[in-house]
Amino acid sequence: MGITVTDNEYASRFEARDGGTVAGFADYLRDDRLAVYPHTQVRPEYEGRGIGGALARAALEDARRRGLRALVACPFISDWLTRHPEYDDVAFEPGSDATD
Repeated sequence: MGITVTDNEYASRFEARDGGTVAGFADYLRDDRLAVYPHTQVRPEYEGRGIGGALARAALEDARRRGLRALVACPFISDWLTRHPEYDDVAFEPGSDATD
């Protein structure tokens, strides 16, 4: 069975699941202008399998689809963003207007 990433709106996080097991998650806070990503965690037995990247991609794709800017406080997603400039249009830069 493969990993699936879904938005668990009730828990305010994206979850990567391996069947019934939560392999990792990326927490978020959202309003009508901004999505904030404070923390991502992958279970140790799932590390090195691209799960963190799948969570980052799902979170940023969701922000883009909703027309939100992404304020990334999570060190993992922040580092991932530096390697994926195709998401620069979503990233919120301090001092900028979140609705630009």
